[in-house]
Amino acid sequence: MEMQLTPRQWDFVNAGADEVLFGGAAGGGKSYGQLCDALLYALKYQGSRQLILRRTYPELEKSLIRVMGELYPPTIFTYHKSTHSGRFCNGSVLDFGHLEQENDIYKYQSAEYDCIRFDELTHFTEQMYVYLISRLRGANGYPKQVKSTTNPGGIGHGWVKSRFVDIGEPDKEYRFTAGSRIFLPARVQDNSFLMKNDPDYLRRLHNLSDKDKKALLYGDWDIFEGQYFTDWDRAHHVISPFPIPEDWRRYFVMDYGLDMLAGLAVALDSRGRAVVYKEIYEGKDNGGEGHIVSSAARRIKEFTAGEDFYAYLAPPDLWSRQKDSGKSMAQLFAEQGVRLTKAPGGRVSGWMQLKEWLHPTLQEEGDKRPRLQIFSNCVNLIRTLPALMSDKNNPDDVATTPHELTHAPDALRYFVASCPKTSPKKEAVKHYNFTIEKPPKSPTGLGDKIKVI
Repeated sequence: MEMQLTPRQWDFVNAGADEVLFGGAAGGGKSYGQLCDALLYALKYQGSRQLILRRTYPELEKSLIRVMGELYPPTIFTYHKSTHSGRFCNGSVLDFGHLEQENDIYKYQSAEYDCIRFDELTHFTEQMYVYLISRLRGANGYPKQVKSTTNPGGIGHGWVKSRFVDIGEPDKEYRFTAGSRIFLPARVQDNSFLMKNDPDYLRRLHNLSDKDKKALLYGDWDIFEGQYFTDWDRAHHVISPFPIPEDWRRYFVMDYGLDMLAGLAVALDSRGRAVVYKEIYEGKDNGGEGHIVSSAARRIKEFTAGEDFYAYLAPPDLWSRQKDSGKSMAQLFAEQGVRLTKAPGGRVSGWMQLKEWLHPTLQEEGDKRPRLQIFSNCVNLIRTLPALMSDKNNPDDVATTPHELTHAPDALRYFVASCPKTSPKKEAVKHYNFTIEKPPKSPTGLGDKIKVI
């Protein structure tokens, strides 16, 4: 048996962090490196147990299982298709699994593994990843690791970028309370075998759109395949906070449920430009307790205290009557002192309007800022808005999963869909000086006259 690995693939094999991500451009040899690493681990640690995952079983069959069949000699490894599991000659086990739905994680509730491997990690949700980490256990003393490979893009792009890419410099191990992590960037040029055997592959990647080229050719994590708001540019859309002028019209807009209260304060000037200047982001979807209506109303009143808001905008589903009380959520909020205005709920039209607000256009001479910008303190809106994916079945709509990403952007959609009115322009006040002259007494006795100067 002979294996050939590139220097970058050897970096992945030798990485000792608790969590390792080998990711970036397409064609970097990531999946091959994953299978080679699994083989070397199995042979080194007798009787070890490993799990390698893709999102669906067809993806497993067309990629990992097919390559495994060509790479692993039958003299040392036997694969059983019925159980999606293989055994090495020294008793080590390699299971092939998939997590198509969120609750598929519970198939592994009682499992124990020494090493868990995710292929195309950005196709998984953060909940799937974090739960599977808990299956790393055992008293054999073998090193316990999660080793993943991926390209930018997919429903998990945002959390993967946050967990691995944004923590610091690549190729450097960072330690956290829960363990250590390292990000190893992959470039297609690193795969010398591909460059030698298929030199035209690089040329074919240059045929991609600019967006896909940045993600798949250059491994750019700020622009990725499937991204909905392709105009997003932190340099243009995120700005430093400044005092909101008193004459700007202020709106509060929210997305609400027991899982999350996402509220945004938005200020609109007389020219129709808007800034999101502060946010609420509290609920079960970010580790909180969640708000019932009374506590949500109390939180909103605290958030908006001392400011004059033109309207409190909310999604139309809050006007649906509840079976148990016969009242709508909007009525319950009103009883708590928060009077809501119904925002249009059309998804596609709302998202399309938001695209217009985010698109940089020439508003005034020499000014190409987007119509809507966000203060840098609104960290959850800044995190979730660019991470939204297009719906696979309707590219004009936003994907509703992962659900945690949708709350703050939904609130912003309700704002633009409401066709918010601008602050009325204040007319310049003409000032007059008044003096009172005491003219000589006239025979008519008309008295004093006011003279305008």
